Amino acid sequence: MTIRVHGKNMRVADGVREIAEDRVEHAGRIFDSGSDVDVEFTESGNPRQAGEKYRVEITTNAAGRIVRVEADAGDERTALDLALDRYERQLRRLKTRLIQRNRIPNKELNQVSSQSDDDEDRGVQIVRTKRFLMKPMSAEEAVLQMEMLGHEFFFFLDADSDRHCVVYRRRDGDVGLIEPE
Repeated sequence: MTIRVHGKNMRVADGVREIAEDRVEHAGRIFDSGSDVDVEFTESGNPRQAGEKYRVEITTNAAGRIVRVEADAGDERTALDLALDRYERQLRRLKTRLIQRNRIPNKELNQVSSQSDDDEDRGVQIVRTKRFLMKPMSAEEAVLQMEMLGHEFFFFLDADSDRHCVVYRRRDGDVGLIEPE
C-alpha cells in the first residue's frame, strides 16, 4: 500500500504525517489491497471558517470502487481523526456489501431474510424516481439548464459525442463536466 500524505496551502507536520500513515495503513487491512491512498490536508484562510479551518480528504480505490471521505475541523488532528473514522466505516461498509452480494441466498428463507435486511439497511433508500425525455444538447446548454433548475448537477445527452454526461457545481463555484471514456 502506498500512502501519499500532502498539504494544500499548508505544510503537514511530521507527527501528523506519521499518525496519518499509521492509521491509514491499519484501516487498509480491511481489504488487503496494494492500492494507493491519497491523504490531503487543506488549510482555509477564511477567518469566518475558524471552526472548520482544516479539511482532510482521503481517497483510494478499493475493490474497483473509489472510496473518498472528507472531514473539517478546527485543528489538523481532529480533522484527521474524523476523516479516518469515516474512512474505516466506508471500507467496512463496502466489504460487507460485497460479501452479501456474493452469497447465494437460500430460496426457502428468501422472504424472511429480505425483510430483516431491509430493516437493517435503512441508510440507502430510493425515495423518488424521475423520468424525463433526454434530448441532445451541448455542455453549455446543460449548464444553463442546471442553473435554471437550481440543481447541483445535471445529467444530459451530449449532442457532439452522443454520450451521456454530467455537469456539476464544484465547491469553488466553477462547473465540472464528467464524460465517459
